[in-house]
Amino acid sequence: MSVKTVTIPDIGTVKLTKRRGAKSIRLSIGADNSVRVSLPTWVPYQAGVAFISSKKAWIAKHKKSEILLKEGDQIGKSHRMRFATKDQLKPVTRVTKADVTITIPVATDPASKTVQDLAKKAAMRALKQECEALLPIRLKQLADKHGFTYNSVHVKRLKSRWGSCSQQSDITFNIFLMQLPWQLIDYVILHELVHTKVLNHSKQFWDVFDSCLPGAKKLRRELHDYHPYF
Repeated sequence: MSVKTVTIPDIGTVKLTKRRGAKSIRLSIGADNSVRVSLPTWVPYQAGVAFISSKKAWIAKHKKSEILLKEGDQIGKSHRMRFATKDQLKPVTRVTKADVTITIPVATDPASKTVQDLAKKAAMRALKQECEALLPIRLKQLADKHGFTYNSVHVKRLKSRWGSCSQQSDITFNIFLMQLPWQLIDYVILHELVHTKVLNHSKQFWDVFDSCLPGAKKLRRELHDYHPYF
């Protein structure tokens, strides 16, 4: 695998990767807004640069904008974001069963990068707590209902995927699942359970998936409107 990094006006840094087996030029945007292009080994890098330059409008449309967490924002299923002020030197965060509270010094802007970074980290702690409390129960319910078995379940922050299933049927869920409506959470859970039987996305996979959740592909399209990050 050969990699080249270039800087393109109005786009920024782009990583170009030549991959064996690739049949066409593919463009993707990471959860961190990084722009990546994969190329067949026989395609010159300059062709990749020309391709990415022609997609400036698409990239601008699909890059995530900065999200500010505000007072009262819903975090997962049972938490609310709270900002408080106090005569102190630095911000302090606290996660309870119902609130994610960021206490900041008087006259500090809640929209500042320092405060927002702390708020997002605290919110992710709340999401992790909710995942650990709710997802193993729902996973077992759906597995028992549809006759699936799995080895273990874990929750953590994943950069771009909602979940994963290993060859050993170890299932991992993204903590940001708690930001989804319940019908899409069930979609992701069943998606990974189906992978315990079919570890690919072949027609067989979708046939099994559809037998458990009719209209699964429609829900997949709905899932594209959500992103695993703040």
